[in-house]
Amino acid sequence: MKVQKIIVTTLAALASYNVQAQEELIKYGDFETWVNRTIKESRIIGGKTKKLVEVGPAMEYTANAYKNQGGSPWATSNVYAHVSGISKTNSSVYKDKHGSGTCAKLRTHIEGVKVLGIINIHVLAAGSLYLGEMVEPIKSSKNPMSKMNIGIPFTRRPKALKFDYKVQLSDSANVRMTGFSSKKTMNIKDYCDAVCILQKRWEDEDGNIHALRVGTMVHKFTKSTPSWQEGKTFEIHYGDITGQRFFRKYMGLITGDVSYYATNSKGKQVKILEEGWADADEAPTHLIVKFDSSDGGAYIGSPGNTLWVDNVKLVY
Repeated sequence: MKVQKIIVTTLAALASYNVQAQEELIKYGDFETWVNRTIKESRIIGGKTKKLVEVGPAMEYTANAYKNQGGSPWATSNVYAHVSGISKTNSSVYKDKHGSGTCAKLRTHIEGVKVLGIINIHVLAAGSLYLGEMVEPIKSSKNPMSKMNIGIPFTRRPKALKFDYKVQLSDSANVRMTGFSSKKTMNIKDYCDAVCILQKRWEDEDGNIHALRVGTMVHKFTKSTPSWQEGKTFEIHYGDITGQRFFRKYMGLITGDVSYYATNSKGKQVKILEEGWADADEAPTHLIVKFDSSDGGAYIGSPGNTLWVDNVKLVY
């Protein structure tokens, strides 16, 4: 009887090990260590010293323009801008508590700046956390997506993306605020979202980056959650999914005004030209994982929308 119990216990342990072996934590995806940044803004806009964080090893980062540290694949919408000689920051991703550890908190807010204590400028800023790099310093407010080198080299075929999350949707209106035009109220609801896209990319002789969509997972968080949702799994669908019952327009190819960008072999930021659907058994070359506190694009969102994320894993 004792031997039988040992065998059962051993088999149970092996079964548990096999389940765990099918899950792979994305590096630093437990959000337990953070890079601390300290940046002094220009005197003309107040000269305040601002604190920003990035996902990576526990360290202090002293330069203004940030480069991913410790092999971290993660970037955020926390940025340092240097435009016309003026240094300015924005922070919309934060370190927060989750259980006995820490997590990433993404929040949509209105970023204000007062020039010479007189001219007030207000911009809607959403929180984004993604695999890739932010190309700093930001030198222009035009086309914010073009400052993001999005996606990392990746050749495997995971079944799903798994993570813990909590959502708090705002009752505020969904607005567009660019800082250069009047506030515009949008007639659509603002949601948080999670995106996992696998692409097969290639570069032509002119430096253009082309892509086929290999795998797709796009989830909109349309309701607030009363508490943390632990270890939730979101399936990745391969090949052309436009004929599937679950397909929604927002799961389609990335074209038009809302585009992703990447750094080509010449060191230039170019639009990723997603031109079609790959075969269902195609191997990818790149992986995109992205979380957003607002899903409407640049300068659009509901102030107060908040998404907490932790323990981001790929499931095989």
